[in-house]
Amino acid sequence: MFCGCAVEFGGQANSRVCPVCLGMPGVLPVMNKQAIEYAALVAMALNCKISNFTKWDRKSYYYPDLPKNYQISQYDLPLGKNGFVEIPLIEDIGRVGFSPPIRSRWGEPHPTMQTKRIGIIRAHLEEDAGKNLHETGNFSQVDLNRAGTPLLEIVTEPDINSGAEARELAMELQRLVRYLGVSEADMQKGHMRFEPNVNLFITRDGREYKTPIVEIKNLNSFRALERSIDYEEQRQLDEFLETGQVMQMGTKTTRGWDDEREITVLQREKEEAHDYRYFPDPDLVPVEFTEKWLSDIRARLCELPFKKQIRYVSEYKLSDYDAGVLTAERPTAEFFEAVVAAGGDPKRVCNLITQDYQRLANEKGCTVAKLGVTPQKVAELANMVSQATISATASSTIAAISVFDLIKTPQEIAQEQNLIQKSDAGQLEAIVDQVLAENPKAVSDVTGGGKKSDKARSFLLGQVIQKTKGQANPKVVSEIILKKLG
Repeated sequence: MFCGCAVEFGGQANSRVCPVCLGMPGVLPVMNKQAIEYAALVAMALNCKISNFTKWDRKSYYYPDLPKNYQISQYDLPLGKNGFVEIPLIEDIGRVGFSPPIRSRWGEPHPTMQTKRIGIIRAHLEEDAGKNLHETGNFSQVDLNRAGTPLLEIVTEPDINSGAEARELAMELQRLVRYLGVSEADMQKGHMRFEPNVNLFITRDGREYKTPIVEIKNLNSFRALERSIDYEEQRQLDEFLETGQVMQMGTKTTRGWDDEREITVLQREKEEAHDYRYFPDPDLVPVEFTEKWLSDIRARLCELPFKKQIRYVSEYKLSDYDAGVLTAERPTAEFFEAVVAAGGDPKRVCNLITQDYQRLANEKGCTVAKLGVTPQKVAELANMVSQATISATASSTIAAISVFDLIKTPQEIAQEQNLIQKSDAGQLEAIVDQVLAENPKAVSDVTGGGKKSDKARSFLLGQVIQKTKGQANPKVVSEIILKKLG
């Protein structure tokens, strides 16, 4: 944030450090302009009010991975404040003593999506601390490679009511920063982390009690985030019923999540704001945004993933699930829209991308957009399925070939592979007659009605498909069988 050290995940411990991020005497920090712009971009996407004037403050505390014994942060004048983010609504049945939370589903398709707004108190920029390692033996080690890395801290209002809601928020924030190109947001690499502050409001005998706030750390997955909150909720209720302890000055604590035992473990008492002894950093000038600078940053905003997901449900009549899959990554969403713009039926295109091309992209370790297949060819393939030129099974074969043969069109591949469906009723009728003659028992079951009728009809259809080596149009064959047998 304030020096030129490289950020490298997995680098040799303490090899990406310099006198500035180590806080050596006499050094002077220099602001990272791109980090400031990235932070402002995220704050705008979170609907925050951007401060035209903000300053840097020193947040004083001692910890082994903080070499300066203070952190350069923002206190009373954060970069952004008073914003909000929307998440899918979660059915509120995940409370203590009830079954696990279930995410609402709205059918397929559904014109609207129910949402919940989570308030954002502030989004402020600061430098990260290093990392304490507790891997082996009865000692700890300190890696300062991460010290000084730009860190945007987003503080929410207490609007989250369950571990499931926290998980939804975390996943939405990950999508958001990836869409903006601000971060890869890989939790396993420390690009993004979440530290929920949990306490309960308990009504008892007409009075409301608030349990002491607990901040949970050491969360490296969305699953851990959700489970730690659910565990802490139950633990605090049990503790209150046993001790009656309520929130007051000095009772806030930090607990670490033990992923193996799935419990939180007390680490230390948590400081209050006055304990940090904030004061303006004397080595850094304030940041003053001009209208032109803010306008240039705002121009980088794109349609955000959750709004895009809602639009896909409404405009393209996709299910919430499919819309969520398509909008998980910006390149995939943009590729989908390019295919639809090229004339592809949205639902057929969605099926091709989510079921076939996404699998092929995963095998190649890239996004769908990087496979090399043009939107025009995917649109052509989707329309061939819609027009019954080929079967859905054949489309998967053509999709797989199209990734390796970028020259031929889907039509050309289908012809080469003999995948074009036979829809000529006259030609298929002769084959149907042959199958009926060869299978009198099945014919009898169909004409006799009853429970065996549907199974026998499917058997006859399968025999025709088999004789045509999969090229017969099932719809046309079914119509011929119906005409002949009723």
